[in-house]
Amino acid sequence: MSESILPFIVGVFVLAGFVKGVVGLGLPAVAMGLLALVMSPADAASILILPTVATNIWQMAAGPSLKPVIARLWPVMLGVICGTLAGAGWLAGTHAHLSAALLGIALALYALSGLASLHFHVSPGAEPWLGPIVGVLTGLVAAATGVFAMPGVIYLQAIGLEKEDLVQALGLSFTISSLALAANLALASALNLSLGPASLGALAVACLGMWLGQVLRLRLRPATFRLCFLLGLLALGIYLIARSVA
Repeated sequence: MSESILPFIVGVFVLAGFVKGVVGLGLPAVAMGLLALVMSPADAASILILPTVATNIWQMAAGPSLKPVIARLWPVMLGVICGTLAGAGWLAGTHAHLSAALLGIALALYALSGLASLHFHVSPGAEPWLGPIVGVLTGLVAAATGVFAMPGVIYLQAIGLEKEDLVQALGLSFTISSLALAANLALASALNLSLGPASLGALAVACLGMWLGQVLRLRLRPATFRLCFLLGLLALGIYLIARSVA
């Protein structure tokens, strides 16, 4: 890795951690989107795994209802694992150049769904069959882009979880997705272990960013920051798409 891009990586993870500290999610989306500007998607995902796993284990374990959340969502998580492993090698294969475009599409769709304030509802009776399908689709998107937000986040919001349960469910989903993505890269011999020190450093600065974000969250209206965050993701997604087709 060129030393010239290290300050950029530090800035990316401070920003990504800051966003997560304020709105509770967005670290993979922000980090993958920006890192894709200076390195391959597989290397970006390799750096991202440790910060993502560590911050989301904390988020997953912080709430009071982990066992009920796991009991309700295990079919979704199983689908995420299957979908992610089914796409082993996509980030580093012969069509890896398409990953940046797919990442841009995923970021843009995620941002547009948030800006449109789309609210979906999934009935309890639909969860047993719809949950695994959403999990597989989320895993496939993660395998292709390194981002595990779509469509899993929309589904978790649609099943009617209480606020704290939703935060915990997001932590669970992102943790499982991160570990599955690590296995995906390892199976494809694309997990760059030489980036371990960079990943450890990224964890440190991401935690700093999270702390700063949590401090700001007490002073800033979350809705205001969420709007800026979604507009930024939309702009980044459009840029990645345009750069890929240019």
